[in-house]
Amino acid sequence: MIPKVFDIKSVDELSVVSDYLLGLREKSNIMAFYGQMGAGKTTLIKNICHALGVSDEVNSPTFALVNEYFTKEGSSVFHFDFYRIKKLEEVYDIGYEDYFYGGALCLLEWPELIAPLMPEHYIKVSIDLGCNNDSRIITCELI
Repeated sequence: MIPKVFDIKSVDELSVVSDYLLGLREKSNIMAFYGQMGAGKTTLIKNICHALGVSDEVNSPTFALVNEYFTKEGSSVFHFDFYRIKKLEEVYDIGYEDYFYGGALCLLEWPELIAPLMPEHYIKVSIDLGCNNDSRIITCELI
């Protein structure tokens, strides 16, 4: 699949990216978000959850490693933040396989820290800073 690139000028334009990513769900239930601190990974994940009708407060699970949210249909969405892991055993300890291979949507922040555990196929979302504070270049591709 050829990567799709979005030039986003403001947060208000994120729904275009969210809709595109949700359209790829049939290809993979894993979405991995790459980008420097403050790039907007959590903001995009909040937008995706909003598009799914999640009514829970969506926050990065920095200390818990994973948060579970529920869509308006009652389906689970799992939001991971691997920023603070020290070793891969921590990811084994939470039973990552059950999440990754259970069929529910999994949204991963800082997936580069668990690279050896990433599934063979997933949706890679790279977020780069644009030319001003609100703009971002978001690249989406199926790995």
